[in-house]
Amino acid sequence: MPLTIFSDKVRFRYKSKNRQYQFDEIKEIGLLKKKKKYFLENGAFIAVTAVTYYCMIFSDLMDLYYIIPAILCYTLIIVFRFSNSKESVYFVFVKDIYQNEIRTKIEAKDRVLVGKQIDHYLDLQFERSIKRTA
Repeated sequence: MPLTIFSDKVRFRYKSKNRQYQFDEIKEIGLLKKKKKYFLENGAFIAVTAVTYYCMIFSDLMDLYYIIPAILCYTLIIVFRFSNSKESVYFVFVKDIYQNEIRTKIEAKDRVLVGKQIDHYLDLQFERSIKRTA
């Protein structure tokens, strides 16, 4: 269990990261989802397209001599693009009252469990704030 909630403190333990906060020290906690960027694949696609257009316009090559390598290169780019099934990277961020912000990268398979634990913490925090004001 990455997030352990005690009566007066919250402990976050995930892989080698180990942090402990008093219950009222946490100002904000949540999950961040960051989409991956595909600069390498996009750059390769642009380069293959530029070389293909150059061969088409400025060279005397027959169609098959530059079309077939271009199609093969596009195929390789698509295979590299879709070979990695992870579309996003997830982080747990904790911002405390001392203006420290800590982000910890978590795996996609642990996202649901950590999300439920954070929701449980936020519910407890809400109940504590209601009891203080009542």
